[in-house]
Amino acid sequence: MAKVNISLDAELVVEVMVLAGVGSPQDAVEAVVRDYIARGHRTEARTELKEQSLREVGVKPQEPQG
Repeated sequence: MAKVNISLDAELVVEVMVLAGVGSPQDAVEAVVRDYIARGHRTEARTELKEQSLREVGVKPQEPQG
């Protein structure tokens, strides 16, 4: 896999390390990014299942009221 080097604020990285319980800045940031991606995939899966069940029943989602 290709690698990318980026610069981040040190305080931000230290906070991520503490919250993730990881001693390496690289590992801490990688864990956060992987979690973010996994959460996005779970959200997509739930949304897709809901839309699919609405199509099967023939119900249209309600429009947001604004």
